[in-house]
Amino acid sequence: MDVTSGLNSLKRHVFFELMGLTARVFILVKHSDNVILGNRGFSAPEKENGIVLVFNSGMNFIWDEYGITATLVFGTSAQKCFIPIDSIISVYSPELNVQFVAAPLAPVSGVPGPEIKTEKKDDDGPSKQNVVKVDFTKKRR
Repeated sequence: MDVTSGLNSLKRHVFFELMGLTARVFILVKHSDNVILGNRGFSAPEKENGIVLVFNSGMNFIWDEYGITATLVFGTSAQKCFIPIDSIISVYSPELNVQFVAAPLAPVSGVPGPEIKTEKKDDDGPSKQNVVKVDFTKKRR
């Protein structure tokens, strides 16, 4: 199993585990030409920040090896949608206060991530130039 298919399997697994615990799961989907949101499409802010979609256990949807196929309602309009697995950045549950983020290497606006700090070399000590400290306790808003 290659890394991409392993990551996609993990996204699917987390999604269904959260669905089993809370009956509702949110996903953050990045803009891609492969994402189909019926005739609605992405708005300008969604193209930059992604779109959050909500799934619940009462919905009819199919998650296969390519992605999620579902009819989603936006306002009062039902739209046939397809979300490729590679376009799913985050799977989360507000009820459990838990999220799984598979963010791309380049930052995506609106997607929380760890604060990264680098240290400079001390004059009297060894070089710490390649040391990266990651603070997972701080949230960006």
